[in-house]
Amino acid sequence: MELESLGAYLKNRRDRVTPADAGLRTYGTARRVPGLRREELAQLAGVSAGYYTRLEQGQAGTASRQVLDALAGVLRLDPAETAHLHNLARRPTTSRLVRPRPEKPHPRVLALLASLGETTPAVVLGRRGDVLAWNRTGHALVAEHIDFDAPHDLARRPSVPRMFFLDPLTRDLHRNWDELARIHVAYLRLTAGRYPTDARLAELIGELTMHSGDFAALWAKGDVADCTVGTMRLRHPTVGGVDVDYQVWLQPDSPDHRLEVYTPNDSASADALRLLHSQVADQREPEAAALSEASRHLDG
Repeated sequence: MELESLGAYLKNRRDRVTPADAGLRTYGTARRVPGLRREELAQLAGVSAGYYTRLEQGQAGTASRQVLDALAGVLRLDPAETAHLHNLARRPTTSRLVRPRPEKPHPRVLALLASLGETTPAVVLGRRGDVLAWNRTGHALVAEHIDFDAPHDLARRPSVPRMFFLDPLTRDLHRNWDELARIHVAYLRLTAGRYPTDARLAELIGELTMHSGDFAALWAKGDVADCTVGTMRLRHPTVGGVDVDYQVWLQPDSPDHRLEVYTPNDSASADALRLLHSQVADQREPEAAALSEASRHLDG
């Protein structure tokens, strides 16, 4: 799948800004475009109409930071949307997709995950939303129907975007699925701007567009957003209703990898997470006993 171009993003955003939003008076004249005309956007940003037209058509070469910031201001872009605009502008016009090596979680991220123990649910995510690691409570909270060891097997490694849009059990888990789905798609678009040559990412977006009408409709909107904090309202099959806040921790050594931590946002949810942790611990006891017995026999 061909990833988004600078021109396509500019047009999408131009269509969203009305003359009234930009402080222009139209004197009741009929308009054939839903938002700003190219000439209007160019004038407000302080560039020539011809240059902006070439920019939108991918024929102007590299735009300066000053021009991009001026366009972002007129288009009323927030920081994440502005960053996406700059990412697209840096993309070479003749770039080819390449297949990156499979991701491995950074040791520091794994150390941070281990330091949380099992009482706090947590998941390590890669750049495309693949689950690289999780603790047992994090696994039980967000994907207990998936094998705990699946992240270690590249052929079975869970993908959060795929789970969200192609797995009915994941969809049923989230009471605020619509809200979270929009965030997932908007963040995936931001990631696509950061890594425009990632063939695996392009394939993921193409697959979801082909097999999920919900994803295709959300992707067509062109929304861009970062994903750092928020709320998940769960309908958990084991412990019932759970409302958790998620927050993302980033490591400077591995900015692609995010440690997502879940904390309860009310007392009932805190009780549900304690129950979930207790159940995980009970399930681990037979496994630990079996490992101890196997070790004793080997030592003997």
